[in-house]
Amino acid sequence: MISLQGQVMETLLSGGFICKTSDELAFQYLQNSEHYAALELQLNTMNRCLATANDGDVIFCAYQAIGETERKHLNQQFKEVAASLLPLVEWLVLVQEARGDNSPLSEGKVIRLNELQTVIEDTPAFAEQLSKIARYSLFNSSSSAIDAQLKQIFKRLCELGYLLRPNPDNQIYLATGKVDYLFDIIRFIDETENLGLEQQAEIAIQQGDLL
Repeated sequence: MISLQGQVMETLLSGGFICKTSDELAFQYLQNSEHYAALELQLNTMNRCLATANDGDVIFCAYQAIGETERKHLNQQFKEVAASLLPLVEWLVLVQEARGDNSPLSEGKVIRLNELQTVIEDTPAFAEQLSKIARYSLFNSSSSAIDAQLKQIFKRLCELGYLLRPNPDNQIYLATGKVDYLFDIIRFIDETENLGLEQQAEIAIQQGDLL
């Protein structure tokens, strides 16, 4: 049977993000400085290291040293993230406005799909925005029905790690720390908006804390 340390390493090496919401046991494990140091040591042997976002509330795996192979991989990864930003940002804005929330979505916040659906159905502008978001290739919904569009979007966001559905029998979702990581990327791009995508990727690679 795989140990907790093995499970944590497996999650990190597969590109997963660990926070209290996505995996509280793993997150608490990494709050122990000895556990953190031991895992870091093991990751170093594979040219990996632990990285954090949102003031340490999100933990993920990054390259320790950047060679040509790693640079190409990270450059491509950065481009893929940048390409998915528009639909993700538009979805985040829609959720915030539909919920009447003063602050953006963040880790641990609850989203009740049925409540969101009711608000969108009652507001033509929201319904129009949802339809636009659902058609993005990231979500790839061909339905014209609001409930089907929402279910497809939420399904994809769970697959991508931005949302968690604790109980498959209901439509209640939790935002994970990957949402906060996304905001870190948005802030980074905003700070370097005068640069081309290649230069942004190069800076992100050099900093090593975003990818």
